[in-house]
Amino acid sequence: MQNVINEIRSYCENSFKKAKHSHNWDHTERVYKLSMHIGKIEGADLDVLAIAAFLHDIGRAVQDLAKGKICHAEEGARIASRVLADYDILKDKKDNIIHSVLCHRFRNSHEPQTIEAKVLFDADKLDAIGAVGIARDFLFAGEIGAVLHNPHANPDDTLPYTKDDTGYREYCVKLSKIHKKMLTEEGKRMAQGRHAFMVAFFERFLKEHEGEL
Repeated sequence: MQNVINEIRSYCENSFKKAKHSHNWDHTERVYKLSMHIGKIEGADLDVLAIAAFLHDIGRAVQDLAKGKICHAEEGARIASRVLADYDILKDKKDNIIHSVLCHRFRNSHEPQTIEAKVLFDADKLDAIGAVGIARDFLFAGEIGAVLHNPHANPDDTLPYTKDDTGYREYCVKLSKIHKKMLTEEGKRMAQGRHAFMVAFFERFLKEHEGEL
């Protein structure tokens, strides 16, 4: 099985050569490491989890090109199905990998049902919060041409992939809520510290943006 995992890993890494930096191969490798950590504690199938982690953002470029109008998790599940067709993996494991890819997104109507899908969801969310999460947040805002901050815009009324899709907007509509959405006990534990750091950062950010402190 390790040979299969290595081949799929190599395929996925090559697919990210032109990816935007906020969702590049570095992100996938961090999600893989977090998945292995949580998966060992939660008793997940680590082979299934490794493949799902490497494949989880394989559809991301399609979503970015469509400016968010296509769900990268749904597109990723379709791509994953085609990739896995070339490998001799048990059907139930293939189905679990595809399900995990499909359900990993925060903004998604697909609920993770297996422990592997829940672990992948948590691992991906952990990389969206904390210090790395903040850095990726502003990196993505820069990639789409958003301003640093618009104090006159209501985050709930602004649109994604626009100049007002700022780091602070993403924090308000998504990042600040992630710690309450974690699905595994280890994921919940790890999210607490990252969430606290992030809250403190954005409180200071707003003050400094107004010239305070």
